[in-house]
Amino acid sequence: MMMLVVACTSESSGDGDGRAESCAYRVLYQDRTYRDVANVEFTAGKMLGSATVPPCEDTGDQDKAGEPGKATTAYAVDGIHPDVAVAVGDSPGDATLVAAYSGDKLPPEIQKLVDGP
Repeated sequence: MMMLVVACTSESSGDGDGRAESCAYRVLYQDRTYRDVANVEFTAGKMLGSATVPPCEDTGDQDKAGEPGKATTAYAVDGIHPDVAVAVGDSPGDATLVAAYSGDKLPPEIQKLVDGP
């Protein structure tokens, strides 16, 4: 199943003061943190297990600090080792590609997908 992914960010107004909150989409899977990858075609494969989307922490909202995050499912990405990238979502058909970045650089395997053939 080929998927085209678009970057995910969450925006909502703060306390009604017109400020917007924005969080990078992160996923925790097997002691690694992954971030979303935009505009990449990939094929989601077999189910790997449970992953967590942690709550947004860039707003300083102490009420949300102890929230556990949202459970989701991690899927293998055809041709990519799970240490490098996984797809997450309710099913392979609606999964989002996330990669374990090194600093701000995409892993070379994912950069090849971004660059295309």
